[in-house]
Amino acid sequence: MAGKSRGEQQIGLLNGFAAYGMWGLVPLFWPLLKPSGAVEILAHRMAWSLVVVGALLLVMRRWAWAGELLRQPRKLALITVAATVITVNWGVYIWAVNSEHVVEASLGYFINPLVTIAMGVLLLKERLRPVQWAAVGVGFAAVLVLTIGYGHPPWISLCLAFSFATYGLVKKKVNLGGIESLAAETAIQFLPALAYLVWLGSRGDATFGAQAPGHAALLAATGLVTAVPLVCFGAAAIRVPLSTLGLLQYMAPVFQFLLGIFYFHEAMPAERWAGFALVWLALSLLTFDALRAARRGARALRESARATVPGTTGEAADTATDAAEAAAPVDTASASVDLARTSTEVACTSTEVAGTAALSAGTAGPAGSHGTS
Repeated sequence: MAGKSRGEQQIGLLNGFAAYGMWGLVPLFWPLLKPSGAVEILAHRMAWSLVVVGALLLVMRRWAWAGELLRQPRKLALITVAATVITVNWGVYIWAVNSEHVVEASLGYFINPLVTIAMGVLLLKERLRPVQWAAVGVGFAAVLVLTIGYGHPPWISLCLAFSFATYGLVKKKVNLGGIESLAAETAIQFLPALAYLVWLGSRGDATFGAQAPGHAALLAATGLVTAVPLVCFGAAAIRVPLSTLGLLQYMAPVFQFLLGIFYFHEAMPAERWAGFALVWLALSLLTFDALRAARRGARALRESARATVPGTTGEAADTATDAAEAAAPVDTASASVDLARTSTEVACTSTEVAGTAALSAGTAGPAGSHGTS
């Protein structure tokens, strides 16, 4: 990232660690909301997220986008689809954690890059490099092994991965900033969520206000749990290369996986270890391929700069290299980078937060370019 001082990059890195750390530790939060059910927790999250994000936009005075969005029915329709898909993602994740399926939920975010790549090939007709094909093949084998181990397909993992990847595909076409996008989506979610909470209260089944005051405060805090990591990610995204964020994104499912084993004491028989090992092998292949493509892109850009202006060295070449490091993972459609951007808008667990740019993560060719998240 050209022009960024070492201090700025350190601040960005700290914010990146904070964002992905919070998303990785979020499984510790949802059980605190019991005896609320998963649907009630989801409804509170949808409602309170709008309150928190709306307050952020008021402070930042960023409202011009709303009028423009209202004049674009196609974008509004896409935002509605995104809101629906992310509602499914959030709901399944909350239910999974509170039903002691944290390890299986973490698997969903591990395999998400592979699902994203597969959707890019099937829906956007994108081309893969040989290493990427190998990664997809290993990932498919991992799902088969895990299906045998569980006795059924890992539905929780697949639902989380496909809903998250679909969200990324829709977000690619919407092209809204992270906070603005979350505000638009939660605005669509708000009335159904509020209606459900009112109906629940009319039946006497609502836990908000029926438990100790601390419980109501925790339910309201679901808005902060959604928005705060997003703000940290935004601070990181403008200060550190996307390739760095692409690597940091693996923190979240790793933390969740470790919590599932060592804190929630979930079973991990040999066949599940084998399945996870295959998934990690596939991700290692993707990461290796993405970093190699980034280095090649940086080298090509440096050589191009020197060829265009003979004798270009020093600061000019370094600037070109910095630009390449920031851009190459996107131009070569690095899966890790695009996924990191997607994670942002989902606002949660490996996360669940804000969303990104190209569904074409990990693919090559013109279709791999993306809009801003």
